[in-house]
Amino acid sequence: MTQKQKTHRIAVAALLAAVAAVLQFVEFSIPVMPAFIKLDISDLPALLGTFSLGPVYGVAIQLVKNLLHLPFGSSAGVGELSNFLLGAVFAFIAGIIYKKHKNRGGALWGSLVLYGLPLEAIVGMYQEILGTVAQVPTSNALLNCLMVFNVPFTLCKGLLDVALCFLIYKPLSPLLHK
Repeated sequence: MTQKQKTHRIAVAALLAAVAAVLQFVEFSIPVMPAFIKLDISDLPALLGTFSLGPVYGVAIQLVKNLLHLPFGSSAGVGELSNFLLGAVFAFIAGIIYKKHKNRGGALWGSLVLYGLPLEAIVGMYQEILGTVAQVPTSNALLNCLMVFNVPFTLCKGLLDVALCFLIYKPLSPLLHK
């Protein structure tokens, strides 16, 4: 790889990280969710980066995005850490699979591999941990909230990012791959 290509990759990653940081501030409350859970599409630039530059760049974009958001967060860094860990795993796995299968099918499969469990299996896991999901009988309220609200929400958020990525990746591809 030439110095010009390396510089281009770093510049594209920095630009995508900046866009991701801005998108993290554009968030919407969901009526049925607790007030602190917001919907944003800030994982989209990391997906674009992981598909165009590679999985390490996708993780780096997630890291920079969350470091930039850290001073403005209200969770003492816990929300940013959680967002980074989930987003980094998401981008890295999608990038690894896409690297081996460089086509739309590989991108789709890589993006959805974390979501491959059937609903019955997911509900079964919840029931093993929490008993009947509707009753949520554990005494740990934080665990209950994470399992009942955050996990399904994160799943839906990721699926939205994947759908948007599929819509805009091809038109942006020439700019990302120079």
